[in-house]
Formats: sequence, structure tokens, C-alpha cells
Amino acid sequence: MQGFFWHGFLTGQPDVPDKNNNQLMDIGYILSGFAVGFLVGITGVGGGSLMTPLLVFLFGFKPVVAVGTDLLFAALTKTGGVWVHHGTHKSVDWKVVGLLSAGSLPVSVVTIYVIKHLMAIGKEISGLITYALGIALILTACALLVRSILMRNKVREVEQGIISTGRFTGSTQVTATILTGAVLGALVTLSSVGAGALGTIAILLLYPKMSTLKVVGTDLAHAIPLTAIAGIGHWTLGHVDFALLGSLLIGSLPGIWIGSHLSAKIPEKVLRPILAVILLLIGLKFVLA
Repeated sequence: MQGFFWHGFLTGQPDVPDKNNNQLMDIGYILSGFAVGFLVGITGVGGGSLMTPLLVFLFGFKPVVAVGTDLLFAALTKTGGVWVHHGTHKSVDWKVVGLLSAGSLPVSVVTIYVIKHLMAIGKEISGLITYALGIALILTACALLVRSILMRNKVREVEQGIISTGRFTGSTQVTATILTGAVLGALVTLSSVGAGALGTIAILLLYPKMSTLKVVGTDLAHAIPLTAIAGIGHWTLGHVDFALLGSLLIGSLPGIWIGSHLSAKIPEKVLRPILAVILLLIGLKFVLA
């Protein structure tokens, strides 16, 4: 079982697993899941950008295991959000979901096969995963700041009735959406990061007439099959820790619920820039490592 790094760091003792240590780590995973879920509920920031670095830096998991486990974690936690958006608000554009998936899902499968091939010929993939994770975190940090600006502009345009059609229309829009999905497919499969923040930015730019509620719902609906396919692919490569996954889910689900109910009372405008800076610094650390 991974994760004894933190115990050894605190105690100065060798990282030897024992029953008490296992229980300590399980509690740590649950609390981490709760903390990430709470922040996701408040800010809407994707869990992958928070959870994966936490597993690597705090608990000492290998990047490939952190990525694989977080992908399935994301697929499961996002499912409830889509049920709310589609079942309650009818705010999912399934045509756009289909176009994004047409690009992302095949590329995700191809990326898994590339990773499998590299492993089969004895290539070390940790460096590739770490670098991709760093790039994804840097892009996500930038997206967090840009997203708020785009959302505010969209609200203002709706109020003033001046929404533009955007640069992409007709067949160009379809092609651009599929290509965007392909890029997201590779990035998310390698890093577990980007399906949320980057996907939202892409939809906002490609479909400026789409309502903000539908943008969020559509992005969530696309993220589920993408993270599920990528997560299952990593599972076949032995990169998923199911005991860890269970502990994270136990903590995250109530965290998301509590955070979402407190979101109106906590200044998101303050939290988002802080999170963006933190993710940027972590991303740079991964890239420069």
C-alpha cells in the first residue's frame, strides 16, 4: 500500500507498514477527500487538479497511481452533478457532448495503449506523467482566472442582449469541437487534470450563445465518460488503488455537499485566485522537477 512517506516524514522512522499506520493513513485519505470535496463544492474547481498533487506530495504516491485513482474518483463524483444538471435543470447539450467525446474518447484509448507500449519496452513513464501533470496544472491555473472573466462577460452580454456568434460556426465549429475533445482526451488521460476547468473554457469560446448553466452541465456530462474510460485504462495497467479510492469517496461526498451549501457564504472571488496561484506553483514544480 502506498502512502507511508508521510508517516516516515513525521516520525523519522522507516516506512514500515503496520496496522496502526494503515488506520492512520485511511483517516488521512478520508480527511483529504473531505477537504478536496469541500473546496470543489465551494469553488467548482475540478477535483483532479487538487487531489492528484495532494496524493503525490502529501502521501507519496507514484504519479501514475495518483492519476489512475483520481480518474475513477472524478468519474464517480461527477455523476451526481450531471444527474442534477440534466434531471433537474435539463442543462446538458448532448450534441456538444457527443462531438467532444468523438475526439476525446478515441484519443484517450490511444494514449492508454501508448503508455502500455512504453511500459512493455521498459520505458520509465513517471517522467512523462509528471510533466503532463505539471502542464495541465499550469493551464488549469490560468483557466481559473480566465473562466471568471468569461462568465462575467457572458452574464453582461445576456443582460444587454449582445451575445456574438463567435468565430466558430457550422462545420468549423464541429471540427474545432472534435479537435478540442482530442486534446482534452490526451491531457486528461496523462494527468487526470483538465476535464473541468479547461473543458469549460473551451465550451465558452466555441459556443458563446450557450447559457452558463448549460456550459457547466455539458462540461460535466463530457467529463464522466472521458474520466471513466481513462480510469479504466489505467486500471488495466495496474495504476488504480481501490482501497484509496474508497477512502477518498467516503470523505469527498459529504465534503462536496457541505461545500455546495456554503458556497454562497464564502467569498469565491478570494478563493479562486488563491487556488490558481497554488496550482500554478505546483505545476511549475512538476514541470521543473
